Amino acid sequence: EKLHISEPSNAYDFGQIINAVNTNKDKAACADLLTITDPKKLPALLSNKLEGEIFLIFIQSLEYYIVGKDPGLVYQHLFYLSKAERFKVVLALLSKNEKEQVQQLFDLLSENGNNQYSLEDLESLKKVYEL
Repeated sequence: EKLHISEPSNAYDFGQIINAVNTNKDKAACADLLTITDPKKLPALLSNKLEGEIFLIFIQSLEYYIVGKDPGLVYQHLFYLSKAERFKVVLALLSKNEKEQVQQLFDLLSENGNNQYSLEDLESLKKVYEL
């Protein structure tokens, strides 16, 4: 059954939703979650719980469901995701294939450019993601 996603009020709620999303590999539900979650709150909501699997489902959800509709939101999420605890650890453990998925999302962002970010912004964020 489809997960019902409501805006998480704290890191615990967010963690519960993320676990359910991850167990079901439900990218659509994850996209719903990312659409209603303020990107600025992402580091606090993730707390120290960022894992490779979660990172990847975020990347895939942003790519499949959000980048075509709202590239600005995707940029914001990528920006704040990079501020999360454990971001560097997760990044270091990505496989070549996983890194390519992240690169793909950045490529889509540069194709779908909008007024919320410049190509310079995008380039400097790519460096943070070690691309």
